[in-house]
Amino acid sequence: MRWLIVIIGTYVALEYFPYFDETHYVFKRLISASIIVLITWGLWNLSSGTSEVFKKINEYSDNKIDEILVPFLTKVLRFVIVAISISIIAQVFGYDVNGFVAGLGLGGLAFALAAQEVIKNLFGGVVIITEKPFTLGDWIMTPSVEGTVEDITFRSTAIRTFADSVVIIPNATLSNEPITNWSKMGKRQISYDLKISSHTPKEKLEHSIKQIRSYVENHPDIHPETIFVNFTRYETDSLNVMLYFFTKTTDWGDFLSIQEEINFKILEILSKENIKVAVPAQSLRVEEEGLVKRNPLKVKRVPSNKGEN
Repeated sequence: MRWLIVIIGTYVALEYFPYFDETHYVFKRLISASIIVLITWGLWNLSSGTSEVFKKINEYSDNKIDEILVPFLTKVLRFVIVAISISIIAQVFGYDVNGFVAGLGLGGLAFALAAQEVIKNLFGGVVIITEKPFTLGDWIMTPSVEGTVEDITFRSTAIRTFADSVVIIPNATLSNEPITNWSKMGKRQISYDLKISSHTPKEKLEHSIKQIRSYVENHPDIHPETIFVNFTRYETDSLNVMLYFFTKTTDWGDFLSIQEEINFKILEILSKENIKVAVPAQSLRVEEEGLVKRNPLKVKRVPSNKGEN
């Protein structure tokens, strides 16, 4: 608005200036172009990702705009705004834009052939945005990288790894890879095998399994839907007890604390029952059947260059 007042004030002032021809076509075109640039500037700011426009649309509309879509829409809108503004300014100064647009059709084929990878990445970005396998801030894992999604552009997606480095992956590569979105977990799995000494009596083993199962089922942080604590199989040097259940929380730190608490409780139960955890080991038995006679090594002398035998 300030610059609009400056442009209008300049135009009005020059109309009353006696030594300037305000009717000159260059001056009028400059004023028109200035107003177009001013409008473009305003639309550019309105299409910003931090603009109130997108916030108001999300507040008053049932169709919420996903966070990952806002940066993409911003770039598309700004490109369209600048392209239209340049074409209008060119028409104001008398240039024929129709011929330029027609020429784009001929050059488009050559451009497409020269920029195949760029176009692949562009369509890969469209696939990611439309299918929404993840959004900004999600923790994802692919065969290429694992980390938190920071940004998505026309060409690539930026992922910050847990080593605090940023990995840029082309959208064409990312859209063709299997993506695991850990942020979409409703619960987190705990699953492992507890190996009990094979010398453990049946009664003690059965009683300890019941205690462990009861503790897990009544734990406030364990999801009650799926809980398995069972004696599954015999192994060479142990009895295998499978534990399989889920925590209600998906937070990594809370998950580790709950897992540690359960492990300590299991050790306590086994200790009370005087049950030992099996440790994989190998024993080597050597039987001496007799002495081995050593024969002297026979060495054959090879004649040297001096003719020695």
